[in-house]
Amino acid sequence: MATEQLTARSSVIAAGEAAPDFVLKDQNRGDWRLSDAVKQGDVVLCFFPLAFTGVCSTEMKCVDAEMASWQRKGAMVVGISCDSFATLKAWADQLGLKQTLLADMHRDVCKAYGLYWPELNVAHRGTVVIGKSGDGRGKVKWVQAREPGRAMNWEDVLAWLAA
Repeated sequence: MATEQLTARSSVIAAGEAAPDFVLKDQNRGDWRLSDAVKQGDVVLCFFPLAFTGVCSTEMKCVDAEMASWQRKGAMVVGISCDSFATLKAWADQLGLKQTLLADMHRDVCKAYGLYWPELNVAHRGTVVIGKSGDGRGKVKWVQAREPGRAMNWEDVLAWLAA
């Protein structure tokens, strides 16, 4: 599994860098691989600290409500937290979320993207837009790390899709 070979970084990944590939379980216990998703179009990784919290719930409900806008831009939006796939499934069912939610239970992915919050042992809030590079691999197009209480502005993200 690609996730086991990721290298932690001390700073947030930057635009122009190769996107570390990974495999995580989604809320339905299926394997989700970044490199497979990037072949279909841009991928927006939405890192959030914890399911069942106010800002995280609001942010993911907004993503869900604007799914048609993301799809028109040819993008797939996924949420990533350090919660288990079972927790993410219960949360998605409770809120009626349809987007993919990924369980980074070992914190390898948030560490590889520089979005690890060690004081709480969870992911920081952040958004990473990944497009396909010339060699077919994922390349970071845009990154935004945010304070825990500050949700994503989807208009900012949409501006970077298919650019």
